Parts: sequence; structure tokens; C-alpha cells
Amino acid sequence: MGPVQCEHDLPAFAIGRRPVGPGPTRSASARGTADAVSEAFKSVMLFGAPGVGKGTQGKILGAIPGFYHTACGDLFRSIDRESELGRVFAQYSSRGELVPDDVTVRMWRSAIGDRVRDGFYTPDRDLLILDGIPRTVEQAGIMDGLIEVLAIVHLVCPNPEPMFERMRLRALKENRADDADPDVIRNRWSVYERETAPVLEHYDRGLILEIDALGTPAQVLRRVLEKLEPVHSAHFDVD
Repeated sequence: MGPVQCEHDLPAFAIGRRPVGPGPTRSASARGTADAVSEAFKSVMLFGAPGVGKGTQGKILGAIPGFYHTACGDLFRSIDRESELGRVFAQYSSRGELVPDDVTVRMWRSAIGDRVRDGFYTPDRDLLILDGIPRTVEQAGIMDGLIEVLAIVHLVCPNPEPMFERMRLRALKENRADDADPDVIRNRWSVYERETAPVLEHYDRGLILEIDALGTPAQVLRRVLEKLEPVHSAHFDVD
């Protein structure tokens, strides 16, 4: 089992405090679901190379009723540093080591359970949008009993050159000259393709929805929703 990061910048964040202030009031449905956390979560996975707008699409989807977006890094930041898992994570990070796959999935599962209990995510109403996990075949295998994968949204670029230029300009605007290097950008894409291909092969090919990522966020969102709306309607009651 190889140690992995949940996101490329995982070492940069520490497990932080929970958000300050009360969460939303839990409905009876949410409270009931919180007691049944052993059920597999109905999920859609988001995959996409650096710069394609995966995070943007995930956040937009998460703002739509009936969808709940979880970015792996955000979940990990919410884990209590004084908890058992928080201490385990701190042990690895303090040594500069990557977190093993089984620990990564345990941390994810704990954080999702917190979201259910706090009423932010209601599994019998919301389609879970996974962003940043699983990143390896090992993680995918461990998560097989935790999630029911209904679809995999793979944001692709038939012609990546415009995307490379967009990434270069964004890096220059943010004063990240090293990240603006065309060779660095191409290498990041190569690494993504090399790491992602085996994960996608873990799942039934019929689950994978390849969606053109070129265009405005609104244009891409329209393409994504055209594919996901039928998935949501088939598995959840629509009020």
C-alpha cells in the first residue's frame, strides 16, 4: 500500500479547528441518516487535469440543492487535531511523510460522518460529489464498501493547448513564474494522466462521462448538468 497525498498541496495544510458558529438545523431526515452512517453514500466522482476547472465545477454543483460537494483538502482541514485521526495525521506530517491510503480514507470517512451528523449533508437527499479522492487504485478499493458510484465526471480537453495557455497566464498573473513554464505545465498533465488512468480503470467504463472542459464555467456546467440531472433524478426523490 503506497502512501499518498489527497491533494498535491497536502503538506501545506494542517488539520484545523471546526468552523465557528452553529451549523444548519438538522431535519428529522438528517438526524435519522446520521444514525445510519454505515450505508454506502450515493456518489459522483470529479476527475480532471490541473487547470480544467474541476474545483470550480464542484463548488457550483455544491451550491445546487440536491448536490453536496466535498473537496478532500477542505474535509481534512476540518478534522479535529486532537482526535485520534488528527494525531495520526500529525505524526506523518511532522516527519514529512505522505499519509497512507488506509489512513487517508479513514480521515475522509470521519469527516463525512461529521458532515452528516452536523446536518450539512443528507445522504438520502443529496448526491455526494467527490473531488480529490480516490487518487489511487488502493484508495478506490478501500472506498468500494463506503460509496456507491453512480457516475464519474471526467473533464477532458480534446485540444489542451488553449488550457495550457490559460494556466500559463493565470500563473503569471499570480506571480508564480515557475508554474508558468510550459514544460512544468505539460509535466503536470502527464503526471495526472499517469496517476488517473489506473483509478478510472478500477470502475465500470459505462460510469465514465467524458465532458469537454473548454468554454466558460457556465458552458461547462450546462454540459455537466445534462449528464448528472438524469443520474440524480433516478436515485433521489425530487420535491
